[in-house]
Amino acid sequence: MTALLYGEERGRLMRMATYASVTTAGILIAAKVGAYLLTDSVSMLSTLLDSLLDAAASLVNLVAVRTALVPPDEEHRFGHGKAEPLAALVQSAFIAGSALFLLVEAGNRVVNPSPILNSAAGLVVMAVSILLTAALQLFQRHVVKQTDSVAIRADAQHYFSDLLVNCAVVIALLVWREFKWALADPLCAAGVGCYILFTAWNIARSAFDLLMDRELPEAARGRIRDIALSNPAVRQLHDLRTRSSGHSTFIQFHLELDGDIPLLKAHAVSDEVEKAILDAFPGAEIIIHQDPAGLPEARPGFA
Repeated sequence: MTALLYGEERGRLMRMATYASVTTAGILIAAKVGAYLLTDSVSMLSTLLDSLLDAAASLVNLVAVRTALVPPDEEHRFGHGKAEPLAALVQSAFIAGSALFLLVEAGNRVVNPSPILNSAAGLVVMAVSILLTAALQLFQRHVVKQTDSVAIRADAQHYFSDLLVNCAVVIALLVWREFKWALADPLCAAGVGCYILFTAWNIARSAFDLLMDRELPEAARGRIRDIALSNPAVRQLHDLRTRSSGHSTFIQFHLELDGDIPLLKAHAVSDEVEKAILDAFPGAEIIIHQDPAGLPEARPGFA
């Protein structure tokens, strides 16, 4: 498993990913406008529309990443990490809108099919689009592995759907060239539109979980428990609560210790547990409350 980056190096990689995304979208828009005017293909229109939305979403991402990397301040003491899932939620709206427009256009072409013009020019543009998008995808995946950025992951999923759009356009153009079957164009566009809607739903669900402070996966929570309980001075822990905000992970729990040990010793044990958890979750913010073991108190059943 690739070790995650933190601090300035993480921020540098994330910013580079947003710049690469915006630049790629701009190049593809220029190429696809020309290709659409030459071919009058609804599939080509679908990929042009997708690139236009890519540019808008990537600009949102750029602003969100810059905001998320701003250190905590007096008014935002937990940092600005929520800007990332907010950007992902906006991206999902862009993606869903483009998918719905594409499905409408595809339905219109099914009812009123039309020939594709200059398919050779369209194929050249799509080949360039696939190469550029694939290169961007490789870089984005590298950045996600290094940073675990929610915003960059959403952008990467978006551009993966672009790859499928581009491949569908190539299929439609080739089928037209070989068989003159005009319905291949809107049918390919409709299939891609359905997939893009599915992608939008996955991005929105992930972003919503982060905005609603969903708990870390049970495997991560179990690991936190195991690390804390591995300290011989720890009797038990309860009220474990976790959440993520951008690149930050927040962990808090009550640590049950022998009620007769000195406060200084309890503090030292807590520090040992905190360090062990930080080794497993680098960069996490950890709050530990020490309790005397066996002290009766009201506890939520889910914690």
